[in-house]
Amino acid sequence: MITTFTALRQRVLAVLGAISMYRLVLFALLALAVAAIGFSFVGLVGPSATEILASFGVLAVVISTVDAVAQRILRLPWRIESSLVTALILLFVMQPTLTVEGLAGNALAGALASGSKYLLAWQGRHVLNPAAFGAAVVTVAGLGSFASWWVGTPAMSVPVAVLGLIVLWRTEKVRVVLVFLLVVTGVSVVRQSMQAQAAGLAFAMPDAVLAALSQSPYLFLGIFMLSEPLTLPPRRWQQFSVAGLVGVLAGWPISIAGAFTLGQERALLIGNLLAFAFALRGSVRLVLEKRQFVTPTAQELTFRTKGRLRFVAGQYLELEVPHRNPDARGTRREFSIVSAPADLPTLRIAYKDGDQKHPSSYKRALKAAEPGAVLAVTGTWGDFVLPRAGAPVLMVAAGIGVTPFVSQLRQLQATGAARDAVLVYVAAEAAELAFRAELEATGVRTVVFTRDEPADLPEHWTWARGIRLDAEGLERVVGDLGRRHAFISGPPRLIADLAPALQKARGLTTDAFAGY
Repeated sequence: MITTFTALRQRVLAVLGAISMYRLVLFALLALAVAAIGFSFVGLVGPSATEILASFGVLAVVISTVDAVAQRILRLPWRIESSLVTALILLFVMQPTLTVEGLAGNALAGALASGSKYLLAWQGRHVLNPAAFGAAVVTVAGLGSFASWWVGTPAMSVPVAVLGLIVLWRTEKVRVVLVFLLVVTGVSVVRQSMQAQAAGLAFAMPDAVLAALSQSPYLFLGIFMLSEPLTLPPRRWQQFSVAGLVGVLAGWPISIAGAFTLGQERALLIGNLLAFAFALRGSVRLVLEKRQFVTPTAQELTFRTKGRLRFVAGQYLELEVPHRNPDARGTRREFSIVSAPADLPTLRIAYKDGDQKHPSSYKRALKAAEPGAVLAVTGTWGDFVLPRAGAPVLMVAAGIGVTPFVSQLRQLQATGAARDAVLVYVAAEAAELAFRAELEATGVRTVVFTRDEPADLPEHWTWARGIRLDAEGLERVVGDLGRRHAFISGPPRLIADLAPALQKARGLTTDAFAGY
């Protein structure tokens, strides 16, 4: 059952990976705005169509202007998508209006949100969610407008949930938002129960749960704000902690001096501070030192870090390569780190190159980068890391998906740590076995699936013949599969094809390469 779901999840991710995360969020928010305008004509949402359009126009102009000025001063690439996403989020949070005072308040919220991206940032990382910051300041200070969270209506709950699921599937934050929704709904239901009891009113739990999910902004808050990558910590348990904290504070707003409550956007800001404490290491700059092909279709880039960078072997980084006229896949990509933490300040990544007829604009820009080029990394993330205990593991790598395993095995070698590990390496042909010398040096038992037999295999390497790995073949080469935790890394479609073969493993962790 678990492996079937994993296969389905990876196939969907392979489709969604064709578009950048930021552009997907923008399209989802635009669809929500169109739905809201439609609902306004039949009275299913509070604001009128003209109020929604006027407020969005003001927010879009103000935020785009502030962003453009700041980006020019700081010599950053212009990101109109980021501006529009912030404007759309604030549109659903702030009260749409046609009054001059209200529009001015919304404009101020937009300006504060945009400014916070640059003034309240640490080494490229947002300290606070920009939209939440702008809305909180204007609301608490009473500066002409206020956060009404009008998106939290029954009519909007279905499109928010459907479009939000698509976004979360792409960003792989479904579990984080589910934790938030479970906590915030549970806390909200308890609060409603106590309030009903104090007032002597009847209480129905199903109605309370439905109200929490369809008549509150919890869905929108979790999906489009809590899940923002630049305000989330790197590890999943840390993300769950932030989600739980925000859920408690949003579900049971605490009154502050009788003036305002810690609800919604203010709850998120407190969660942002916890996330920032977890991820204080921030981002760094990388100086490209050299590039080389490690297979006929895979290229490795070697960088020198400018600043302190910490990561756990198996994690990935997000690399930004600014360029003109980016396509739908954007200017950022995630790369598993090839080098081990012990190799710092040298850092290496690798990617497929030379096997596509129509490479993305990002890949073309990355290919054009010359030694000496300085690129930005927003941070390191991921839970594709070996368990601390010495449990036996199975590593299944498809093509360039071997990169996180190279990092893990090199780190084990550098630290002298012993680990019972088996590597199953699948490639189209022997020439596509990347980092072979480094893997051989680690001494890990390796089973290779390729069309042709690799030459000069060491004693601890075995050629399994063929390139298709199925359940029968895996059990044949790894007889103790049931006692091992399996890790599989590679393109989503390949992970989907191989996941059923791992159904007898003790556990399964995946790492998909999407959107390259």
